[in-house]
Amino acid sequence: MQKNPCLSKNRQTEQKRFSISSRVIPGLMVTLDSLVILGAGLISYVATAVVGDPQYYAAAIAFVWVAMILLMNFAGLYDFEAITRPFAFIDKIIIAFITTFAFLLSAAFALRISIEYSRLWTGSFAISACLATLLFRVLAARVMGFLADRQVFTRNVVIMGSGPQAAKLLAHVDKSHPRFISILGVFADTHHDVISTSLYPVLGTFDDLPSYIRSHRVDDVIVSLPWSADDQITAIMNTLRELPVNVYLGADLVGFRVQTRPSPSHFGELPLVEVMGTPLAGWGGVQKAVLDYGLGIILTILLLPLMILLAVAIRMESKGPALFWQQRYGFVNRVFDIYKFRTMKHAEVPETKIIQATRGDPRITRVGRLLRRLSLDELPQIFNVLNGTMSLVGPRPHAVQHNEEYARLIRGYFARHRVKPGMTGWAQVNGFRGETTTIEQLKGRVEYDIYYVENWSLLFDLKILVRTAVICVTGRNAY
Repeated sequence: MQKNPCLSKNRQTEQKRFSISSRVIPGLMVTLDSLVILGAGLISYVATAVVGDPQYYAAAIAFVWVAMILLMNFAGLYDFEAITRPFAFIDKIIIAFITTFAFLLSAAFALRISIEYSRLWTGSFAISACLATLLFRVLAARVMGFLADRQVFTRNVVIMGSGPQAAKLLAHVDKSHPRFISILGVFADTHHDVISTSLYPVLGTFDDLPSYIRSHRVDDVIVSLPWSADDQITAIMNTLRELPVNVYLGADLVGFRVQTRPSPSHFGELPLVEVMGTPLAGWGGVQKAVLDYGLGIILTILLLPLMILLAVAIRMESKGPALFWQQRYGFVNRVFDIYKFRTMKHAEVPETKIIQATRGDPRITRVGRLLRRLSLDELPQIFNVLNGTMSLVGPRPHAVQHNEEYARLIRGYFARHRVKPGMTGWAQVNGFRGETTTIEQLKGRVEYDIYYVENWSLLFDLKILVRTAVICVTGRNAY
């Protein structure tokens, strides 16, 4: 059988790539511009060997830095297009520098401190900062374009659509060639409804898309259907709501039923409307990772002596390993091994059916009961955080058997898997901790989990961590 070049190319893209975001790139460019401007000011000061109070020069450099960043932002120079096409915006960059140094000179004359500044330093700072900013912006754009052309620095996109709407969208893609997206393929309405295109493979039907997203790296889904098919589109949104993807509606009455937002700039000129975003989009993912790995490393160092003592206590009371691991469903329904301290009597033959611990459960050891009361049995999950399968805060992962049972009972259950599971979560600090005996308790837990997924913020995570520490000391709802 002949290999499909599109599919081979897509597999290579998935193995090694970075997901570009037009919400993150401006922040990176602000950082680059800041380093260039501050560096130019410092190098000019050293190179011109000026004699004068360094505090005046430091204040001038800081003034130029702040004013330049504000003016460039006001001029739209941190828009995605301005970053990727710097030659088209050279005039605006030069005008921003001229305006900034005009402000600097005006301020110096007004404050009667112009005599404190060397004309040679002022001129060299202005010219070097302007030229260096232009140079580094061009280099940054070239590097981004180079990586994008090799599909290393792009976003993976699939299209759900059929009929003329999808055909028009694909024709628009072929015409505009958005540089920073990679079309993985198309999902048609039925097997017989195949979109004729030589460039993009038909990957399956609408029903096949969820499983495809769980097994492939997909960033964005474009739904290209007639807007009059609002019931069908709404059903699609309800399905995709459980998956960590951004969903966009291609141009063609659903807009009155679904809240919309402007689409990001990395789609270029494609006529799209954003109808659903991913949690932790943009800098949110970076903030979450910094909290997880930064605080995770600190907690590991601080808690390692305690974990060693607990492991010894467990082994002294009962035979068997101090640690045990169990398979759980995690991010996008991927199975992973979760680590815990053993709190029950060691069983030579593993249980075929996982049974939740109950109050007074005879399987729990004396040490295990104390560990459960203070939630110390969960401490080894810090290693899950460090290996990337869990987060410090997120929906608590359920056992595989329980997960499948809960999914049948509660519609939209898998929406909690749009982020990594956590050592603690919003449901746990609101009383949904320990044994779940009724469907109402389970629904309440899931509602809190989904609320967390859809309203995440760094302060929200910190609030949950503080409340978790208080609850662990009191030992509520744990046995």
